[in-house]
Amino acid sequence: MNNVSSAFLGAALGIIELVLNLYIWVLVIGAVLSWLIAFDVINTHNRFVRTVNEFLYRITEPLLRPIRRILPPLGGLDLSPMILIFLIIFLQSFLARLAY
Repeated sequence: MNNVSSAFLGAALGIIELVLNLYIWVLVIGAVLSWLIAFDVINTHNRFVRTVNEFLYRITEPLLRPIRRILPPLGGLDLSPMILIFLIIFLQSFLARLAY
C-alpha cells in the first residue's frame, strides 16, 4: 500500500474507533439513566430528562432490540447493553489488528 492509502485507512479506522467509543458511553449513560428512572431518583416529567431519555432510546434501541430477542428474560435484568459493549470491544480489537 502506498502512503496516501495507508494514511487514509489509519484515519478512517481512528474515526471508527472514536465513534465506537462514543457509542459505548451512550450505552452506559442510557443504562444508568434507566436505573435512575426505575428507582425514582429522577423524574421523567422533567422535559430535559424526558428528551435525553428519548434520544438515548432512539440511538441505542436499534442495536439492542436484536440482542433482546435472542436473550431469555432474566427477571427484569437487562444484559443486552453489556453484551453489545462486549461486541463493540471485540469489533474494536478486530479493527485494530486489521490496521496492523
